[in-house]
Parts: sequence; structure tokens; C-alpha cells
Amino acid sequence: MSIEFLVTSLIVVASPGTGVLFTLAAGLSRGARASVIAAFGCTLGIIPHMAAAILGLAAVLHTSALAFQTLKVLGVAYLLYMAWSTLKETGALSVDAQAAPPRSAARVIGDAVLLNVLNPKLSIFFLAFLPQFVSAGDAAPVARMAELSGVFMALTFVVFVGYGLFAAAVRTHVITRPQVMTWMRRTFAGAFALLGAKLALAER
Repeated sequence: MSIEFLVTSLIVVASPGTGVLFTLAAGLSRGARASVIAAFGCTLGIIPHMAAAILGLAAVLHTSALAFQTLKVLGVAYLLYMAWSTLKETGALSVDAQAAPPRSAARVIGDAVLLNVLNPKLSIFFLAFLPQFVSAGDAAPVARMAELSGVFMALTFVVFVGYGLFAAAVRTHVITRPQVMTWMRRTFAGAFALLGAKLALAER
């Protein structure tokens, strides 16, 4: 496994996006355990995209405007839903732990998985990303891509857990300050709305 793959993967994983935002919010609202669950869910959400890339199904999204646009619309709608529920303190991303009802691990994982699954750009990214690190003469290219995918997922989980545990560590400094909680809710809601707008404007 090349150092180039590890460095590139680390940069991609650590870049702020919906998964990072979701994990940070989980750590702030529910603590360390919730952040680890959220990181696990975000990691699971990568599997369909990597499977699509390995099997070549992501090419369908690249060539079919209808397939891409359909998945993109669903993704934008879900991001806007997350923004609304965060702002209204009704979703998994509410940073007001006093007011928000408990969320089951399954519900948090489900939200995290949907955030990644409904992003068609991920499939196309992996379709372009993984083959770069598989040599043309590789005897088992599918197995090689599966191996690289496993490493990418492991890095995703570790980095996201790091983000989440950091958020959990500063949690008490947030939830004890009403004004800070209000601005955090608005910040998370705005960030999800902006990510939704970015996805809406994305080209194939």
C-alpha cells in the first residue's frame, strides 16, 4: 500500500463535510458514546459508494443524467431536512441535550448512513479515486480495490471518532451556555443548508 494512497485518503477524510459535521454535532449533543456511534454510521454510509465503484455501477450515475439528478435531489432534500430539524431542535443534531429526547443508536446510525448514501458525488469520487492506486497488471484488481476501500473506511472511522471525542470534550462548555447553544444550532443548520445548496449546484 503506497504512502500516496494513505496521505490522499487522510486529506479526503479529514476535510470538513456532512459526515464530519454530523459527528461533531453528535459529540456536542450526546457526548463521547454518541459521537462514536455517529462515526460508525458515517463509515457504514461509505460502503454502498465503494461497492458501486468496485462493481462499476458508479459509471451509471456518470452517464445517466436522470439517475444522477434523482439521487442528487434526494440528497439535497435530506440535507435541508437535517438543517430544519437541527434549527428546530427536533433532530439528532440538536445541541441542546437538556431539551432533546434520547436518540437510539439505530436512529443515529440510520441518519448518518443516509447522509452519505444520498450523495451521488461520492460514488463518482470513488470511481475516479480507487483505480488510481491499482496497477494495470494487478492479478486481482477487485480484491485490491476492496483492500484499499477497507483501509479508507478504517481511516474514516478513526478520524471521525477523533472529531467526535474532541466535540464531546468541550461539550460542557457549550450546553451550559444558552447563547452558545443557540448559535451552535444555527451554525450547524446553516452548514447543512449550504452543503445542500452545494450538492444542488454540483455538475456530473
